[in-house]
Amino acid sequence: MSTNIQQQNGSSAGPFSGFRARIASGDLGLIPVIIALIVIWIMFQSVNGNFLSGRNLSNLILQIAEIGMLGIGETFVLLLGEIDLSIGAVSGVAAAVLVLLSVAGVNPWICIIASVASGGLIGLFQGFWVTVIGVPAFIVTLAGSLGYQGILLAMLGSTGTVPISNKTLLNLTSTYVTPWLGWVTVIVVVVLYAIGSFLMQKNRENRHLPAQSTGSTLMRSLLLVIVSAVVIGVLNTYRGLPVAGFILLVFVVLFAFITQSTVYGRHIYALGGNKEAARRAGINTRAIKISIFTLAGFMGAIGGIIGASRLGSASPASGGGNLLMDSIAAAVIGGTSLFGGRGSMWNALAGALVIGSVENGMDLLSAPSSTKYIVEGGILLIAVTIDTVTRRRRTQAGR
Repeated sequence: MSTNIQQQNGSSAGPFSGFRARIASGDLGLIPVIIALIVIWIMFQSVNGNFLSGRNLSNLILQIAEIGMLGIGETFVLLLGEIDLSIGAVSGVAAAVLVLLSVAGVNPWICIIASVASGGLIGLFQGFWVTVIGVPAFIVTLAGSLGYQGILLAMLGSTGTVPISNKTLLNLTSTYVTPWLGWVTVIVVVVLYAIGSFLMQKNRENRHLPAQSTGSTLMRSLLLVIVSAVVIGVLNTYRGLPVAGFILLVFVVLFAFITQSTVYGRHIYALGGNKEAARRAGINTRAIKISIFTLAGFMGAIGGIIGASRLGSASPASGGGNLLMDSIAAAVIGGTSLFGGRGSMWNALAGALVIGSVENGMDLLSAPSSTKYIVEGGILLIAVTIDTVTRRRRTQAGR
């Protein structure tokens, strides 16, 4: 019996046996998005030698900071098998709250707290409507998206674009961490990732569930070390890691730990995987669902704060445009399943990098907007197709 378990989790058959078994069963993880990112970077670098320069990578990180924040919120909702179509509009309302309070002379930190709180309240309201009233999330958030755009217009009124004059708020996207702190960030992220991976591996082995091998975990950690070190090294040739990127990374690591290494996180995956089974197991499904929509509102607001800081203002267009589609695309392209129960915060970061890299590279090439839309739409379609096919293979493999 123990031999069978060891063979199943790959701990005795070599460092790559578990990895091969996961690939064969359709459990691809971040592999497709990493390959896509490498191809995109090589392609744009070969066309324009400035693409992987320190300055452009810094601009890329600033571009994806807002998308990444919203992508994290969308990932939480997708893990439940739901979707949030209002997160872009929520970010716009939060940006308006931030800017209007700032113009009124309120302390910048109180402005930030009020802005985040507004997003959380909106998320709480939507979570209540979906969970308690029972209206589908698609309808609730679609109606919310329309309503919040109206609230944004009412808040800004005839003033239109309202600029930010407070330096503290502007510094969120105009300052950089020192080079030594960038290297410390790399070390901390890698250590936390390795610890989290080993804890998850041991937990699954103790429960006699399929788990990645120790060799596979070490290989992933080593790859993360190499990639992170190269990126930080290149960024330090310019001005270092942008503070906005540092904040995004903190949220990714924090929520990755919460979702993968806590009871609350396991309940999220259980609810997304099988709602009825989760309910029968004693999980408070209503509380989990409401909390997830609230978290999505919080992340939408934080993304709105970063977006307002980067643009230096809030306007009727805040939270509009491609922001909603980019945030959903970031989660899905990164590998989070539309069917619920599978994905991680790292998926949101990876997907945001893909979306941001395509947009950034197209801008460097002065490509028309039509081309960008076509390329991004194609990438999204491929990602969803991969998700659908691999889900079918996982079902056939009994995973």
